[in-house]
Amino acid sequence: MFGRAPKKSDNTKYYEVLGVPKNAAQDDLKKAYRKAAIKNHPDKGGDPEKFKELAQAYEVLSDPEKREIYDPFDIFSSFFGPSFGGGGGGSSRGRRQRRGEDVVHPLKASLEDLYNGTSKKLSLSRSVLCSKCKGKGSKSGASMRCPGCQGSGMKVTIRQLGPSMIQQMQQACNDCKGTGESINDKDRCPGCKGEKVLQEKKVLEVHVEKGMQHNQKITFPGEADEAPDTVTGDIVFVVQQKEHPKFKRKGDDLFYEHTISLTEALCGFQLVLTHLDNRQLLIKSNPGEIVKPDSFKAISDEGMPMYQRPFMKGKLYIHFTVEFPDSLAPDQCKALEAVLPPKPASKLTDMELDECEETTMHDVNMEEEMRRKAHAAAQEAYDEDDEMPGGGAQRVQCAQQ
Repeated sequence: MFGRAPKKSDNTKYYEVLGVPKNAAQDDLKKAYRKAAIKNHPDKGGDPEKFKELAQAYEVLSDPEKREIYDPFDIFSSFFGPSFGGGGGGSSRGRRQRRGEDVVHPLKASLEDLYNGTSKKLSLSRSVLCSKCKGKGSKSGASMRCPGCQGSGMKVTIRQLGPSMIQQMQQACNDCKGTGESINDKDRCPGCKGEKVLQEKKVLEVHVEKGMQHNQKITFPGEADEAPDTVTGDIVFVVQQKEHPKFKRKGDDLFYEHTISLTEALCGFQLVLTHLDNRQLLIKSNPGEIVKPDSFKAISDEGMPMYQRPFMKGKLYIHFTVEFPDSLAPDQCKALEAVLPPKPASKLTDMELDECEETTMHDVNMEEEMRRKAHAAAQEAYDEDDEMPGGGAQRVQCAQQ
């Protein structure tokens, strides 16, 4: 009523080649393959075709995933016909197209480029399918299975390292360049010489939009290298923001370093700042305002444009460093004391001050000071080790050994 049931899997050829049952363990497969490979190696007078069959059988059965697919293959064949799995000649029917790799290029951009937006034209070389043969490689469109790799696209080479040790290496077949197909010399396409693809130069115009970030991607879908039976990948440009000598960027905000004198900090300052779009910004302190060392001031809407919202901008932060004079003359000190807030009065009497010991301060570079102290501590530890009983002798003994 329902017709004949699908036949059970009788796919035993690879097992017969190795001389093992279908339920053989991996260790038994390996032993059988080694024994048969040494016996049939062409260098020892063996049959090259038999040796290839052994290598192909072991390659499939030694991989649990490939073995599992191989075992039920006949069941699928009974449902879908012999073309299931794609194995034969030049026809691409039934093959599942793989996706080609994306091609990634760095795209260097200045901070000005990312602030204002820009376009860059880039010339690239890529592989495209031959228009004469439509990527077939032959004039007739036909191809046959590569005899060198039996259509697998891979070759397995065996090298004997010792009496019972061999090395197996797998690499792309040189005859068909890993395609598994062979084209008759007389039938080769004159345009691509059977290579199926040609090199083409293409100019892409890359638009860097305002507010783009470091490492942001700009994608051109389907513009990567073409190949037969392959969905073409993308060309991806990755924005690489270059350092700017004056501005630092953090997200949508900009930071600007500015040094002012002590007089400017106390009595007011004025700064003309050239922005990333060459506008001149006048920045000045308010009357009576004092700028303290290591302080920040913010200007709204003068930071970076926000990506895809270019009319909205972050903030511009100005970091102030106050430069103090190295010394002051006595009359300058008196003049300053006359206008500055008075110094705090001493809590000690003159008699109590006379009883204090005076000290002298000197300038010091703290980084240099810490390095010197660390070096002195290491030297002291070394010297202490030297003075320990047997310490020096022990080091000499170790050196002799």
